[in-house]
Amino acid sequence: MTKRKRNSFSSDFKAKVALEAIHGVKTLNEIGQEFGVHPVQVGKWKKELQEQASRLFEMKRGPKPVEPSADPEKLYTEIGRLKVELDWLKKSPGSPYEGAQSMDQRKWL
Repeated sequence: MTKRKRNSFSSDFKAKVALEAIHGVKTLNEIGQEFGVHPVQVGKWKKELQEQASRLFEMKRGPKPVEPSADPEKLYTEIGRLKVELDWLKKSPGSPYEGAQSMDQRKWL
């Protein structure tokens, strides 16, 4: 006995067939013959498209959630490096920051 290979259709093809079925000009049988798909499958794709179409408009407007791309440890390392560099610049002669005090070193009355 030979094994029958199943057809796998791309999502673009399924959408094209389902939209044709929703359009309603041709019957499911005609669409099935045109695209080489069983009419029952055309009906399933049509039903699936109708059910999933409402999800396209459910998303709320506004900014998209930002995914944390950098880990906190890397950011803390960068902050530490920048603080050391700033302190070195403040202490170097001829620097515009020479003699500048940090907020911690200032005495407020």
